[in-house]
Amino acid sequence: MSPKRITVSTIGIIPGMKKFLETSNAHLAVSLHSPFDEERKQLMPIQTAYPVQKVLDEIKSWEFGRQRRVSFEYIMFGGLNDTPAHAKELARILNGIKCRINLIRFHPIPDTPLKSSNEETLQSFKDLLNSKGILTTIRASRGQDIYAACGLLSTKALVKKEEEPDY
Repeated sequence: MSPKRITVSTIGIIPGMKKFLETSNAHLAVSLHSPFDEERKQLMPIQTAYPVQKVLDEIKSWEFGRQRRVSFEYIMFGGLNDTPAHAKELARILNGIKCRINLIRFHPIPDTPLKSSNEETLQSFKDLLNSKGILTTIRASRGQDIYAACGLLSTKALVKKEEEPDY
């Protein structure tokens, strides 16, 4: 399969990301989920070791031409990271990086208070980023009905385990 048809996702472990960029021609996707350091640290503890600004600085040091692209994955959590302030800060920190942002609906999982943003909020967030010149799409959600959507495969195992009786 052509590397131009492959996208590898990372949470931003810089040494691994750098090695991937040096040795591959595949596309890169970086999980971001918040443009604010402390909030991102709560969502993604890797922020402590590899702060988002250092990840972005590394990405800025690479040439992404027409044959290779970088995108950012952004799970939309209702009332947490889906405000206009988040979109504006996201546009600010990504300034100078030719990229795409994929907005992802959060799929509810057991024992978490997190919820997904509503459709109106998703669309407003997307429109604000597009107006700032950042190509932004809302990723189609598939497979939720069979627990195969993003993040749900492991959840199904947890739910099944909780339902099994203790003998």
